[in-house]
Amino acid sequence: MAEQDGARLIDEIRTLEDRKSALAARQARLSVAFDQLQRRQKSDVGIPADQLGAGIGAQIALARRESPAKGNRLLGLAKALVIEMPHTLAALEAGQLNEWRATLLVRETACLSSADRCGVDEELAPDAGTLAGVGDRALVAAARTAAYRRDPRSVTQRAAHAATERHVSLRPAPDTMCYLTALLPVSAGVAVHAALSRHADSLRSGGDERSRGQIMADALVERITVTPGGITGIEIQLIMTDRTLFQGDSEPARLPGYGVVPAGWARDAVKEAAAMEGVFSASNDVEAWLRRLYAAPGARELVAMDSRARLFPAGLRRFIEARDHTCRAPYCDAPVRHYDHIVPWHRGGPTTHGNGAGLCEACNHTKEAPGWTVKPLGSRDAGRFRHTLEIRTPTDHSYRSTAPPLPGTQLDASNAEACRRRRELRRSAKVRRRARGVLAAEAPRAA
Repeated sequence: MAEQDGARLIDEIRTLEDRKSALAARQARLSVAFDQLQRRQKSDVGIPADQLGAGIGAQIALARRESPAKGNRLLGLAKALVIEMPHTLAALEAGQLNEWRATLLVRETACLSSADRCGVDEELAPDAGTLAGVGDRALVAAARTAAYRRDPRSVTQRAAHAATERHVSLRPAPDTMCYLTALLPVSAGVAVHAALSRHADSLRSGGDERSRGQIMADALVERITVTPGGITGIEIQLIMTDRTLFQGDSEPARLPGYGVVPAGWARDAVKEAAAMEGVFSASNDVEAWLRRLYAAPGARELVAMDSRARLFPAGLRRFIEARDHTCRAPYCDAPVRHYDHIVPWHRGGPTTHGNGAGLCEACNHTKEAPGWTVKPLGSRDAGRFRHTLEIRTPTDHSYRSTAPPLPGTQLDASNAEACRRRRELRRSAKVRRRARGVLAAEAPRAA
């Protein structure tokens, strides 16, 4: 009996996975249909041809609970599958590929013309089961080989162009660590790794007790910052309560660009900065500053500072960045690049903290597309104290974004807005369970 139950569970897991793939294919078809509809509607009202696609991908992304910046990638994937790669789309609908593996095939054929991409899709024939049991690397290799066979010049040009996209990025990792990633040409990357490896091997042979990886990481930081220990005069803003800093409270702090960090770690970071300031005080290489930001009692929102200037001054920009932490567009957590007037300046929007929002570049451009509106909400409208704004898309769907809670904030889970949302979730869950029960009851009769 236990073996039969286990087999049944595995069968259901497989069935659900097939359904997920089929639904992903359905989303792709609907996305393309929505794109065509929006373009026709915009063309009918006289919008220039080069602006017809503005904001379409962002609407699809928000509907999928993704950041607006990711919208064009989702729409591009859908167009490639529906228009140019019917065999891959059919395999996705049949559950022979999941959405990620279909994305790999689309990505590896992106440099090809529409005709060549269709040719690669037909050659690989994913819907015939030719890729069953193949791993991601083997799938990518097959797609690259077929693409190179069709158009070697485009594939070579793509590789040459990739060098222009080299960059360095930073993203959080667990336990107050982070990933500092460099996308480099392979020759440069191998050279950097070899130099760090030789340095680590040299120190290890001399008796250094650190691991090889630790030495390589420390050497990377010291060589880039040209400072022992990697500590420089760059401002690192730790946001914490006075209780955490001075009274040993356990309330976590927040590090802009990273997120929540433990209280003890934050205190140690301040102490280390102060200690380094003492070591380097003669050369003024390191400075430790405390900047006080006051939160309104009860509301736990940063107290305002206003400006009559057209552009946000430096102090107000720092204030907004401390409040918003990352891009304020729903589902987007990209770094803040633009300090934007929620109600535009040319429409009378003031340069204040309440009318300001930190956005990434892509989301800021998206909100300027025709048919998009954004407005700040007061605490009564939002049902909460923290700074909230509402984004409304051309299809009249609305999305709200609320500033993240500051350290020390006690979230009130009993407010009316939270209760309403919980009731809606419970109601929708009941409806889904009843629908599944009806389908299960009708299945034996249909058989």
